[in-house]
Amino acid sequence: MGTYYIPRNYRGESRILYIFTVKSLITTAVGAGIGALFFFIFRALGMTLVGLIIMAIFAFIGYAVGALKIPTIVALPITKKIGGEPIGEIILRYIKFKKNRKMYTYTKEEK
Repeated sequence: MGTYYIPRNYRGESRILYIFTVKSLITTAVGAGIGALFFFIFRALGMTLVGLIIMAIFAFIGYAVGALKIPTIVALPITKKIGGEPIGEIILRYIKFKKNRKMYTYTKEEK
């Protein structure tokens, strides 16, 4: 019997420039695009450095949404439930939750 190469499970994520996945690259570009609006406003006011800093902050927030995951911290009850999930999926789930305005009330039946 010979040995066989078994590939790793990459879950469909390919890396671009070692730190970016396709999702994180897109969210970083969206964040930088939003920051670019502030950059042009501050550049018109003569504060180019402030505009660059704000654009970098928005790009980092976009990267965090696309790439980072919530750590599982045992001491915090909320992280027990969502630990290990990407931040972007949590935000999308929250938006869907807020979009659905139905309220359900449950009462305890007595016999």
